Amino acid sequence: MRIVVGEGSCGLAAGAGAVHKRLEALLGEQDQTNVELGITGCNGMCFLEPIVDVYDDGGELHRLVKVHEKDADVIVKAATTGDLALLDDLTISAEDEKFLTQQTRVALRDCGVIDPENIDDYIAHGGYKAISKILREGLSQEEVINQIDIAGLRGRGGAGFSTAFKWRAARDAKPDETGKKYLICNADEGDPGAFMDRAVIEGDPHTLIEGMLIGAYCIGASEGIVYVRAEYPLAIVRLRKAIKDATSRGYLGDNILGSDFSCTLRIKAGAGAFVCGEETALIESLEGKRGMPRLKPPFPAQAGYWLRPSNINNVETYANVAWIINNGGEAFAAMGTKDSKGTKVFALTGKIVRGGLVEIPMGKTLREVIFDIGGGIRGGKEFKAVQLGGPSGGCVPASKLDTVIDYGELAATGAIMGSGGMVVMDETTCMVGMARFFLDFTAKESCGKCVHCRLGTKRMLEILDRIVAGKGEEGDIEKLEDLCYAIKDGALCGLGQTAPNPVLTTIRYFRDELEAHIDKHRCPAGECRELITYSIDADTCVGCTACARQCPVQAISGERRSPHKIDPTLCIKCGNCMTACRFGAVKVQ
Repeated sequence: MRIVVGEGSCGLAAGAGAVHKRLEALLGEQDQTNVELGITGCNGMCFLEPIVDVYDDGGELHRLVKVHEKDADVIVKAATTGDLALLDDLTISAEDEKFLTQQTRVALRDCGVIDPENIDDYIAHGGYKAISKILREGLSQEEVINQIDIAGLRGRGGAGFSTAFKWRAARDAKPDETGKKYLICNADEGDPGAFMDRAVIEGDPHTLIEGMLIGAYCIGASEGIVYVRAEYPLAIVRLRKAIKDATSRGYLGDNILGSDFSCTLRIKAGAGAFVCGEETALIESLEGKRGMPRLKPPFPAQAGYWLRPSNINNVETYANVAWIINNGGEAFAAMGTKDSKGTKVFALTGKIVRGGLVEIPMGKTLREVIFDIGGGIRGGKEFKAVQLGGPSGGCVPASKLDTVIDYGELAATGAIMGSGGMVVMDETTCMVGMARFFLDFTAKESCGKCVHCRLGTKRMLEILDRIVAGKGEEGDIEKLEDLCYAIKDGALCGLGQTAPNPVLTTIRYFRDELEAHIDKHRCPAGECRELITYSIDADTCVGCTACARQCPVQAISGERRSPHKIDPTLCIKCGNCMTACRFGAVKVQ
């Protein structure tokens, strides 16, 4: 019998660490050597954490969800007696199981399956088979790159550029007298609501290492660097151990597996600047400078890290590589659409029933991901929009729910694929406020190097600040549009060029909300504090006093069992009264 606790960041935040300690203590007390206790990473079902997987003696999986420390006793009892019926109350429902069964996993194939801190577990699941095949069969750089080309693998970090093209460019670039080339992994992942790369490193760090090894072999690099944000401490710890273990087993270092290929790998913890997601700004940061983009050309393939030929891909891109080599480029290309091959990982968050990591073949629709896999909108509310591509993307409305997930199709909506953030919004979300939120993020994260981005985003934010405060003016929408296009045309890097996207899609699909804010000084979603008023319906109020007890400024008055009133001059519009009322008597207008 084997008990495995899901210990990704999401699981640990939900209490998985305490569950593990309790299980360990109980098994130790009972001296149960026939029950193995282990860990794994996040399997993507973040909405059900903490998750504990119990494998019976026949290897059959029994998945337990929302496990608390107190549940450890019954789990141990079931494991030691073999009476797994004791776990019925904790077992995942058939409905929630659909979250995984409707996915096709390539990049996430071993996340939530293997022990991320055990190299033998990775090897037992086919790990390092691809790099071994390349080196032992003596495949040429072009033969390997050709498989990546056949697969149609495009960069999963946002731009969707051909991976094979980038690898060939770096391979063909002439190095300086040192002969050095570098392979870099962008694990900075700065999009709000995105956590795909973190989950891969925490759950399957060796697949990143193997993918980078193959990339380094193809371009002729002897050193690889993983640029990972410092806010990912667990990912850094597990990746550091994985590098150490891979080196001790001969998969990293000199003369790997007895071949002429040598490559080392190291980690650089970044300070969390969003602009460092842009490859040249990342390189500047790696060199110890302030993260600011360089003018291109020259491109990194010709003059990257220390002005030497370099290649940069993100974690998810590398996580696909070993699978492609093992299964062939044709197998990967068989999934997806004509111009967007393979699978894509999304971080599904927001007003969604089942939030977490989703990996699906390109070609599925937004509706299938949000409603079939994600279970639809929480609380039975109406779907309003989904933000794709983070601060660089845009809001796709309900009328576009049947849009196919494909680089071109998403771009046609005004959004982008991006790294895979998918933030779902319902009828209570103010789209003007959402556009302001993302623009506020990009304005603060602008490195300031170019005027269009540095000042343009600030001027746009000032206009949106006025609009959500009820001080919008006639012509503000047109000013926003002019600024958007000026910034897109004049900004130096991708941050500035895409920063206007959330605003442009809001103007395109939710212009009526903007006009309501400006012309009527009203927020249709009831979110903008300066534009709403709380009141109590006298016919519905039962005088329970719950609202008055929760009001922090004593703005609510009334006798018990009599209708209450809110003094608008005292009300700070915190919403506590609406949350406290069980009868729907508190209204917002």
